[in-house]
Amino acid sequence: LASFFRETYGPTGAFNAKPFEGSRSWAGARPELRAIAYDSNGVAAHMGLLRRFIKVGEVDLLVAELGLYGVRPDLEGLGISHSLRVMYPVLQQLRVPFGFGAVRHALQKHVERFGRHVPATVLSGIRVRSTLPDARLDLPPTRIEDVLVVVFPVESAMSDWPTATFIDRNGPEL
Repeated sequence: LASFFRETYGPTGAFNAKPFEGSRSWAGARPELRAIAYDSNGVAAHMGLLRRFIKVGEVDLLVAELGLYGVRPDLEGLGISHSLRVMYPVLQQLRVPFGFGAVRHALQKHVERFGRHVPATVLSGIRVRSTLPDARLDLPPTRIEDVLVVVFPVESAMSDWPTATFIDRNGPEL
């Protein structure tokens, strides 16, 4: 998996592949569950999941954070919709109110497309605070990013998602 992430994330910048040096297969928080797709060439796709409480504005909310998403470069364009279709029944079994993820603005069109296959809402104008995965004396302990927030209603309706412009992950990103 570490090699898969280095090869998948490396083309987006050497810094993005750095957390996966050696045999480490997570960049921030370690996933609780993983969906891994294989084909005759090895690992084809990956998605991680971690249940956690996040703070949306002033509301503590249980979510299943989805992250560590990757599709092997030769399969790009074929994977995220299928990965979410596979992961959605898992979210239902976990009986969480919402699935939650955060992505860069450059991926907006990409994530809006998969809303056709699973109920998802893409929210903008939200800053997300995360703790750094490793303590460093030269950096502050938290990072705040302006990202797109993707919400998947599971046991609750989208109307139950709190209105806020700030989310605290209460830990490192997945």
